[in-house]
Amino acid sequence: MQTTQRGALATLTALLLGFGLMQMGNTFQGTLLSIRGGIEGFSPAQIGAVGAGFWAGIVIGSLRCGKVIESVGHIRAFVALGAIAATAPLLHLLVLNPIAWIVARALTGFCFAGLFIVVESWLNSSATEQTRGKILSIYGMTGLLAGIVGQLLLPTTNPSGFRPFCIITIIIAVALVPTALTRAVAPTSEGKGARINLRSLFRQSPFGLVAAFLCGVTTSSFFSLGPIFAQQRGLDTVGVAIFMACGTLGGFLFTWPLGWLSDRLDRRLAIIGAAIIASATLLTIVALVPDEAPRWILYLCVAIFGGTIVPTYSVVMAHVNDSVGEGEFVAASGGLLIVQGAGAVFGPIVAGFAMSAWDRGLSVTLITAQLLMAAFGIYRLRRRAAPPEKHKGSFIVEPAVPVATTFEAAQSRVS
Repeated sequence: MQTTQRGALATLTALLLGFGLMQMGNTFQGTLLSIRGGIEGFSPAQIGAVGAGFWAGIVIGSLRCGKVIESVGHIRAFVALGAIAATAPLLHLLVLNPIAWIVARALTGFCFAGLFIVVESWLNSSATEQTRGKILSIYGMTGLLAGIVGQLLLPTTNPSGFRPFCIITIIIAVALVPTALTRAVAPTSEGKGARINLRSLFRQSPFGLVAAFLCGVTTSSFFSLGPIFAQQRGLDTVGVAIFMACGTLGGFLFTWPLGWLSDRLDRRLAIIGAAIIASATLLTIVALVPDEAPRWILYLCVAIFGGTIVPTYSVVMAHVNDSVGEGEFVAASGGLLIVQGAGAVFGPIVAGFAMSAWDRGLSVTLITAQLLMAAFGIYRLRRRAAPPEKHKGSFIVEPAVPVATTFEAAQSRVS
């Protein structure tokens, strides 16, 4: 028994270590591309399109990489996709063109989706019903912590040079080692994909799908274009890194309180409250915090903003799970992924064009998305009672880049 437990712990450690390093490299790359794009003269609209490319790759990879994993196995697929993901950052360095960057970023998203599916499906297969929630929550919080570290890597090197891209390549390459060398037996797929029916899911949880879309709009817009917003506020490279790290740190610190609250109230109230606080906080930054204000005020505000937008997707998924049947969790997860990914593609493009038109374009986009979420939530509160509390207490922290939470979800068909 002890040997089995030690083996499971070693597998869990290897998977989480590899995932953490991948997220570290990914968040570093996302912030770096925003800064470097500005240095190269890209417009906010072009930088937003680069950010949208990553999320387009995430969605496509989440729906297609399952077949690759099924055909060649978890470890081989992990190593192959990881090798491509490790070399993709160098493409940004070799070809300084917005279209090339969009393609390269989409390739990165595709590969990362496959990598995360391998890790998530392995974690799911290694967990029991009693430990699955804890393990997946640790997985999600590992991603948030790694994101904080990744943001703080930006000041360690010059974003206008070649070294940061090399560092990202090294981090992603090293992330493959723990999983590639594990002695644990990889899970096998039974090839039974759940069927995703977005119309049925919308009938079961209209607010869940709308909120998932707006979550995608908000988080992707912020993390793609937030560095430009910080620069417009007069922050240097160090300040931009701390600004973005504070947004992620707020998400980490607020995740459990928001989840705890959603387990004790109608989850829609928790989502609405978070959306209103996010809007008020961002409005405070734009309207009441002057450019010459102490930096800690700006960092505090963005931490509160991140604390309200980052964990919201986890609450949305829990809300939708409250509305669907016991056998529909996988399909619901896959459906939410598609809708959230669509919002994540849409958000940076719209916000980028808005920033190209006027300086406060990003703020207007984010505030509008959050107010729409709150308004539709209030409308749904008056139209339908809260779902039965059959799954209450099942809140799970979702990773910063949500992909299909099970291997089967990645194989699902859409109708």
